[in-house]
Amino acid sequence: MKKQIVKESTSLVPVEIIQSKIYLIRGHKVMLDKELAELYGVSTKRLKEQVRRNLKRFPGDFMLELTWEEAESLRSQIATLKRGEHIKYLPYAFTEQGVAMLSSVLNSDRAIEINIQIMRVFTKLREMMISHKDLAHKIEDLERNFQEKFQEHDKKIILIFNAIKELLVDKEEVAKKRGPLGFIPPKLSETGNKSKKK
Repeated sequence: MKKQIVKESTSLVPVEIIQSKIYLIRGHKVMLDKELAELYGVSTKRLKEQVRRNLKRFPGDFMLELTWEEAESLRSQIATLKRGEHIKYLPYAFTEQGVAMLSSVLNSDRAIEINIQIMRVFTKLREMMISHKDLAHKIEDLERNFQEKFQEHDKKIILIFNAIKELLVDKEEVAKKRGPLGFIPPKLSETGNKSKKK
């Protein structure tokens, strides 16, 4: 029993390695033929032969053939070839459904085992994306609520500043127009002159 458990754990590939081999191409999460062949323990040539023999099982939404530009771009990102080597054939990229179909085409225990792992990784990624979308929607709702509240708050602050400005402007203008406030006694010289003239 222990030998079987050890055998299963050594034949499995860590989740992180599988995740690192999933790329986003043309809006699809895909895995490349060369990297899948490595995981399955077969040559890329054998994997492609099996795919070509069973092309009916791989419609356009299961498998993409990369363009030369896409292949060169990926080559520079993941550095799959040694310096001076060139890509001879365009790689295939398999979507989740295409990867699932590969195990039936390759028909080996290792391919089935690895496919189960890959399907689990794709499922986890999908769940993470859904939770990220939910989180993004919640953040957008919060942002919208805060913007509405801040707009109301900003309007109130602007009204307060405007009222303060009006009060300041009014006091200065009124003070200039009416003069100083309070009783100002007449000067003695003016009152003395008025009484003598009578």
